[in-house]
Amino acid sequence: MTPAMTPAIVTVALAFTGYLVTYVNGLRLAQQQERLARVNRQLAEFYGPLLALAESNHRAYRTFAELHPRPDGTPPTEEELAEWRLWMTTVLLPNLRSIRDILTTKADLLSEPDVPEILQEVYAHAAWDEVAAARWQQGDLAHRPLPKPFPATEFRRYVKGEFERLKREQAGLLGKGRGRE
Repeated sequence: MTPAMTPAIVTVALAFTGYLVTYVNGLRLAQQQERLARVNRQLAEFYGPLLALAESNHRAYRTFAELHPRPDGTPPTEEELAEWRLWMTTVLLPNLRSIRDILTTKADLLSEPDVPEILQEVYAHAAWDEVAAARWQQGDLAHRPLPKPFPATEFRRYVKGEFERLKREQAGLLGKGRGRE
């Protein structure tokens, strides 16, 4: 190797190193952008709507319970059952249908590889409520308790936890939360 070749080799090595660094950085940025796009979809199309529906149902049910307090163990009156059917068919069941539709059409946006048990339970509960509403529409107004109570607290806790985790991840991917706002 001649002394004249050394600068050429160094130049080629530096150019190759620069290309390699640029390529790796571009690949990392593309992966980060893809992850950000997925997190944004998870928030906008899955966990955000589920959280809004869970909170809406919780507040509606709480309002119903405040308007119609039930002493423990006392069977509901016909008037109370009629009021429950009204609230169920006009407020709670439409929200459960929306929840079920999100779970059915957007399951690819789940954070986990499998559908969590709590979401399966909520889906099943929506189906049970559909059966009750169909009976009411047919004139069968007999009170039939559901196999399990609606897991409202667990559902809200799960959805809120995932929503908040994804918001933190989104902020990190956007460079926020690390001293840059």
